[in-house]
Amino acid sequence: MLGERIYRLTEVIPPRPVTGFMRVAQPADRALIAQWVYDFMREALDEDDRPSAELSADRWIAGRGSSLYLWEDGGAIVSLAGVRGPTPRGIRVGPVYTPLNLRGRGYASALVAGASQAQLDSGRTFVFLFTNIANPTANRIYQAIGYRHVRDIDVYEFEGHPGGH
Repeated sequence: MLGERIYRLTEVIPPRPVTGFMRVAQPADRALIAQWVYDFMREALDEDDRPSAELSADRWIAGRGSSLYLWEDGGAIVSLAGVRGPTPRGIRVGPVYTPLNLRGRGYASALVAGASQAQLDSGRTFVFLFTNIANPTANRIYQAIGYRHVRDIDVYEFEGHPGGH
């Protein structure tokens, strides 16, 4: 069982300034996106599925119903955040990923704040996301930029034979 926390944001609290800028992912970014989606899947979801990460990268680049934002600093991409799953008034942020060696510099906070503000500016009433309850860093970061706790949920995974028998 995995415990997840749902957060909702209606107003962004700007994080501390960091160097760099947010931009939308481009086709030239595909290889890096595929690698980072794969890294995210392994770290956050305990899944080892490179073909799925490759397909996911293609979907993010195509951008149908979704946007993938990147934070770039000094000519290097340092963080990514996706936005997808629109509802009538909101949209979900996720995944959010920064490589381990680039964490703690404020990149993800700045990127999630920027991506969230872009969604609010486009007419969304709110933005929401899911976090792992056991990840205090992510929970602290999201609350600091204005995300408020909505509900905790339990996620159960059942193993079995294909076809449900």
